[in-house]
Amino acid sequence: MTQSAIRRGPIVASLLIAAFVALLSQTLLNVALPSIMDDLGIGANTVQWLSTGYLLVNGILIPISAYLIDRFTTRQLFIWATGLFTLGTIVSAVAPNFGLLLTGRLVQAAGAGILMPLMSLVFLTIFPVEQRGKAMGTMGLAMIFAPAVGPTLSGWIVEHQSWRVLFYIVLPLSVLALVFGAFSMKNVTRKSDPKLDVLGVALSTLGFGGLLYGFSDAANDGWGNIRVIVSLAVGVVALAMFIWRELTAEKPILEFRVFQYGMFSLTTVINVIVTMAMFSGMILLPIYLQQIRGFTPLESGLLLLPGAILMGIMSPITGIIFDKIGARWLAVIGLLITTVTSYEFSKLTTETTYAHIMLMYTLRMFGMSMLMMPIQTAGMNQLPQRLNAHGSAMQQTLRNVAGALGTAFLVTVMSNETAARVKEVLATGGVNPDDKLQMAEVTRNAMVHGINYSFVVATWMIAVSLVLAFFIKRVKPAEQAETTSSSLLKGRTVSARNIKQ
Repeated sequence: MTQSAIRRGPIVASLLIAAFVALLSQTLLNVALPSIMDDLGIGANTVQWLSTGYLLVNGILIPISAYLIDRFTTRQLFIWATGLFTLGTIVSAVAPNFGLLLTGRLVQAAGAGILMPLMSLVFLTIFPVEQRGKAMGTMGLAMIFAPAVGPTLSGWIVEHQSWRVLFYIVLPLSVLALVFGAFSMKNVTRKSDPKLDVLGVALSTLGFGGLLYGFSDAANDGWGNIRVIVSLAVGVVALAMFIWRELTAEKPILEFRVFQYGMFSLTTVINVIVTMAMFSGMILLPIYLQQIRGFTPLESGLLLLPGAILMGIMSPITGIIFDKIGARWLAVIGLLITTVTSYEFSKLTTETTYAHIMLMYTLRMFGMSMLMMPIQTAGMNQLPQRLNAHGSAMQQTLRNVAGALGTAFLVTVMSNETAARVKEVLATGGVNPDDKLQMAEVTRNAMVHGINYSFVVATWMIAVSLVLAFFIKRVKPAEQAETTSSSLLKGRTVSARNIKQ
């Protein structure tokens, strides 16, 4: 089916609804975790598996998505992915205990892990290169707005209703996506009969799973924890073996040769850094607002909401601009804004006003809106069509790893700096360690210092990506570029013959 013969509207709507619901669920439970702990009688180390497990299953399934996209039709894969997510939502909503609740979340994550790379590939397939910016910008509505609005919605519901209501809100949207997609989705990708590399899947699972678990758990238990060290070691070794396996396999499940395309490699590095920096704001600011300033989860969520809304509005607009001018100047301007606002967050105090924080965060999200989808699309545009599924899977996988790594790294930086500042203050002898009020104030100020230091680190990370952004170029897909070069060469040969005659 050709691009011009496809009715894109229903396909795009199906994918956007499903992706919005899947991504909303990724952050929806974060604010509700304390309520779940109280209701089910479990501890913090247990309940965090609802978030870590979701991320782990995503990380394991995304690399396999390229194989699944080749093995099944677009419609089959969409229905299976959305169906799994709906089933997981139902199980989670009625779960009488933590075991069943976690099972539901993992089934949800399995559906989401297939859905996101599928959506990216379908958009790349049904839209020509000159319209991809606008298309991917529209996709950014779901990818950016949903995770950002999740904590606000969750905070409001948890203050007034049971945490189970979160799943009952998601369920009708998920059913709508499933039913609508069953009628609207068309087969736009080419189906083949590839063999599944079982050893590659096992190494991928151990590699990405080990790294994601290690980085996620480090935020809770610290880098010195034996479980964290073993997870990271297993992850690194398995990942190295996985890369070797994929480079030597005839039909790899995740094609690492996508990195031979320079613009894809450059934009992937920038996107990984930007993802890590974005998580600094999403993780550190709620800690500052709730633990230091005493704001409620709802108040914290509302502060983040204008930035989320602006980012959602700007995504299609930046996509249209991308189609006209490319990604370089969008990325440079966006990264300049993000660098300045991140630096502003490194100057927080116990008296910083709510309005100032909201303004800075909203501006930061405005800068971010110029980055994620344009940079990702600029890299994907260089890949030949046969590598689109592998490029999409690679980008999604590295985004997940970057999110877990960024969260763990920046939270650890904050914790270490907080502890160091407390020791420094106590060493001066001006504070009585037995005075609870004095120690509470010291700890409060030390946490502000730790958060500020984390934002300094995030600022330098973004500054590095700003320098790299100047090297972004507009490129054609490799196959198209080769065809164009071949046509030019033939044209010159014919002209030369005519001249000789």
